[in-house]
Amino acid sequence: MSEDRPADQTDVRMDDDLALRPDREATVGSAGGREPRGDRRRGDGRRGDGRREDRWRGERRRGDRAMVPEADFRSYYGLPVLNEPTWHDYDIAGYLFLGGLAGASSILAAAAGVTGRPRLARAGKVGALCAIGGSFYALIHDLGKPSRFVNMLRVFKVTSPMSVGTWILSAYGPQAGLAAVTAVTGRFPRLGRAASAGAGLTGAAVATYTAVLVADTAVPLWHDGHRELPLLFAGSAMAAAGGLGLLAAPLAEAGPARGTALLGTALETAAYLRMERRLGPVAEPLRRGKGRLARLGEGLSAAGALLGATAGRRSRAAAVAAGAALLAGSACTRFGVFHAGIASANDPAYTVEPQRARLAARERQRNGVPE
Repeated sequence: MSEDRPADQTDVRMDDDLALRPDREATVGSAGGREPRGDRRRGDGRRGDGRREDRWRGERRRGDRAMVPEADFRSYYGLPVLNEPTWHDYDIAGYLFLGGLAGASSILAAAAGVTGRPRLARAGKVGALCAIGGSFYALIHDLGKPSRFVNMLRVFKVTSPMSVGTWILSAYGPQAGLAAVTAVTGRFPRLGRAASAGAGLTGAAVATYTAVLVADTAVPLWHDGHRELPLLFAGSAMAAAGGLGLLAAPLAEAGPARGTALLGTALETAAYLRMERRLGPVAEPLRRGKGRLARLGEGLSAAGALLGATAGRRSRAAAVAAGAALLAGSACTRFGVFHAGIASANDPAYTVEPQRARLAARERQRNGVPE
């Protein structure tokens, strides 16, 4: 500091007073632009255009405006809080649907084989093999190359749904394939029965583990719906397997398929309605855009199950129509839940608002305030 400059004209203070001089206080919005080059200060305290410094400062203060909008925790300035998942809709939504169809079809086929319904059992085994093949293709297509799937088999991590799911698929696929081949060729019946039983046991995990997989993400709709998604996916898979049985099996053997379709539709509808009610505003993407496919799926499944249980008992055409509606309903449910989840990740309100509600609930609990 220069010795000939008075101490009271500097911002550096030697005492404990931290206050700045009034003419050195920063003005909000003053960084919005620089002073024009031809409007420099003169030595007498006036500006080049003759206005006094205090008059110029007053006009500046009256015209101040904030350069950044006031932070609103509920909006995050309208920008997504989460990165959008890089999953492709046809690959991953198709993978969810086909995997569920395969797993539930193996269970239905095993039950049909035990109860003496060979054509229903064969239809379920062949359908399961085709579905799991399509599911594998969709997954590998999304990964980019088959080696990435193989690399996931290098470790087994119980806490990772992706790792566990990879091993479940690897255990299920060969058994489903062997069960289908022996059913079509009629050779090695004992081996075929053992493979059918193994595919039925692992099929339950194949039909539901994808719900755990998506719920383990930070996507608001999927994460907050972790309680209902396994039941929703299980019911959707059962409805699809029942629909496949109604399409392929004769009326005399389609009784287990009709029962599976009814039970699956009831479970799927109950889980969907409970999730929609419990999640509240977070479930809004299910009611708009492509998320409305889930509601359409519920309607198709209910119509297919009702038609199969009534007219489908006597009419082959009605049974085929019911089976097609059940398959379409299951697919729409999976695609709708997938697209609604993506929409919830892109809107910051579905991330921030639940956080605010949880923080407020904790604060009320901490202060002893009743709900």
